[in-house]
Amino acid sequence: MWDDGIFNVQIGRRMVSFTGNKEMMYRANFSLHTAIKILKPIAHFKAQSADDVYEEIKKIDWTEYLNNDRTFAVDSVVFSEEFRHSKFVAYRVKDAIADYGREKSGGDRPNVVISNPDLRVHVHIAENEVSISLDSSGESLHQRGYKTATVQAHLNEVLAAGLIMLTGWDGECDLIDPFSGSGTILIEAALIAQ
Repeated sequence: MWDDGIFNVQIGRRMVSFTGNKEMMYRANFSLHTAIKILKPIAHFKAQSADDVYEEIKKIDWTEYLNNDRTFAVDSVVFSEEFRHSKFVAYRVKDAIADYGREKSGGDRPNVVISNPDLRVHVHIAENEVSISLDSSGESLHQRGYKTATVQAHLNEVLAAGLIMLTGWDGECDLIDPFSGSGTILIEAALIAQ
């Protein structure tokens, strides 16, 4: 299914990267059972401080992705001695994008909205390496929509799918769920077998 459009597959820490066209991005969002998000990288740079991040973010041509009539939100993940607070990083990125919009339009700026924004920007910092990506998934892909209620310690759908795949189960034999939970393993197995 994937051999005809996925290239440069690389396994990293808590992620897999690949190159493909827009169709592959949509297919990945729809078909990958073990993915939480599908991110489209748009910039990589090194930064030593939050001010460096701010300046580099302002160098990106945000008019390609966003105008002042659209809303955006910023998520961030940091693993760094210098950058210790992911919310502060997200705040600085938000400021840079908003200031970019204000400068380009002569005063107006795009609005930040936490829930259901038009554009979700993802910032990942590992030490001084910064990656800026656009979130193509929207809501987390683990939220499949079949759970109407959850138990106190429910099993994440992505984790359940990953556990099933690690067993090598291919849908050709019976599957026994040894847990007495909400049926996540069985439902994910049915989705995989489908």
